[in-house]
Amino acid sequence: MHSKLPLEGKTIYVTGTQKVQTIAQLVAQYGGEVQAFPLIAVQACESEDDAQWLQRLPIYDWLIFTSQNAVTSFVEKTMRLSIHVTNRIAVVGVKTKQELERHGFVVDFMPTTYSADVFVKEFPQVAGDAHCLFLRGNLAKSTIRDALHCEEWTVYETVPTTAYVQAFKESLLKAVEPIVVFASPSAVRVYAENIVPTIGWHEITVTSIGHITSAALQEYGAHVAVQPQVYTMQAVIEQLIGGTIK
Repeated sequence: MHSKLPLEGKTIYVTGTQKVQTIAQLVAQYGGEVQAFPLIAVQACESEDDAQWLQRLPIYDWLIFTSQNAVTSFVEKTMRLSIHVTNRIAVVGVKTKQELERHGFVVDFMPTTYSADVFVKEFPQVAGDAHCLFLRGNLAKSTIRDALHCEEWTVYETVPTTAYVQAFKESLLKAVEPIVVFASPSAVRVYAENIVPTIGWHEITVTSIGHITSAALQEYGAHVAVQPQVYTMQAVIEQLIGGTIK
């Protein structure tokens, strides 16, 4: 007799800009499938000030990154202007760390929990009152800046997009057990405003990456079924495979 795989018949919808190839392989291994319908788009911020920022890098003891998008944009700028980076590097999450390492950087600090709140508690124990530069997106909260009194350089921007909303709705209506993964309050907002009026929260299983995203979902009336302690897409999938849905 055929034993049912944990994700058999389930479709997992990704709403951010993450690369989903490895996740799709894992989901398929357990019988499910992944569909990606981005509700946010990311674009690098190009400015005449880029050269000035890059030339000033040596005055900072640490560079702080909280997203892969910030890494990608920063690396492109350094390559374009042939800048060699010698700063120590701190990150909030493992995916950001891996992206930096993929480009040959060494990461010197990562917190025990992948959130800015934990980062600002643990990082000063390592860095003291070091001079830091936070490489951020335009929607980054002020948690790191306020706690560490560091300078900020906005290297990319996140903008909402409704380009995939209609296709997303059509796919959800056909899915038997849709599971939607949210990774940012921005994606939550686009979904709540454009899809929930047609397909209510009760018609999907809601999963979340991070407590800030979960708070946004709850504000819009969603019940968060899965929010793993490790703030990654992989952890969401592993929890779904383990069957621990609240």
